[in-house]
Amino acid sequence: MTAPPVREMRARGFWRANQLALAPFLFLAPGAIFFAIYVVAPIFQSFNISLYQWDGLGEARFIGLRNYEELFDDPAFYTSLTNNVLWLVLYLLAIPGGLFIALFLNQKVRFIRLYKSLFFFPFVISQVVVGLVFAWFYNPSIGLLNPILSLFGLGPVNILGDPDTVTFGIILAGLWPQTAYCMILYLTGLNAVDPEQVEAARLDGAKGWRMLWYVILPQLRPATFIALVVTVIGALRSFDMVSVMTNGGPFGSSRVLAYYMFEVALSEFGFRMGYGAAIAVVLFLIMMVYVAAFLAKMHRDERAS
Repeated sequence: MTAPPVREMRARGFWRANQLALAPFLFLAPGAIFFAIYVVAPIFQSFNISLYQWDGLGEARFIGLRNYEELFDDPAFYTSLTNNVLWLVLYLLAIPGGLFIALFLNQKVRFIRLYKSLFFFPFVISQVVVGLVFAWFYNPSIGLLNPILSLFGLGPVNILGDPDTVTFGIILAGLWPQTAYCMILYLTGLNAVDPEQVEAARLDGAKGWRMLWYVILPQLRPATFIALVVTVIGALRSFDMVSVMTNGGPFGSSRVLAYYMFEVALSEFGFRMGYGAAIAVVLFLIMMVYVAAFLAKMHRDERAS
């Protein structure tokens, strides 16, 4: 038998010497490649398209920052931005809601599996189905909301038909599955809580809110971080609930940035790809500011601890 070439022997020696160091990168490479192609590259394409006037089919004409200048004079953009701020502020209620439900479900009580199933149920339902269910619930003619309010001498109301209440009604519908998601995160985190720390705190007389604040919550910090990031991103990119429940109405009062981007770029009266891309860029930058702030805070907390 002939001896293997020197180059092949060197390659085998290099692989054996660096196998543990190279293996993680090889496993991550397929995911990283797909992420770069389908996430990173489209982000840069959106930045590029936002500098053009383009209908998606014909020739694109470079106009620089005119799309961004038009945004600052567009009342519909400010309405969408205001609604996104409302979504962001009120959507954060899902985090404490999910925490307290998780604390309840973490107890040893009768029918706990049934309770877990009921609270987990909204998480597995499509957002479209949730929107349809709440649109029926809010319906002033056939929905259940007005009959329930009439029992207390209130109503009738038309939640989705009133510009002053429509956004709050859609946010309430979105909170239902989002709270279930946060609950699952906290249930997973509660399973990792150190029982020895809990027992030591009990011996020191800690209970109730003091136990929760000083012992439980510090150990749930990773779950809280994930819940914050996912909830903020979900609030800023809210689209499906608005589309299913109101189509941005009445009179555009329930628009959010993601839905307004769809309207101007892809709807029947849109086809302004550059203007839609400018809205997408603004939305992306807002998301990046919040995510970067959360990452910086988490890094500071880890260095301090």
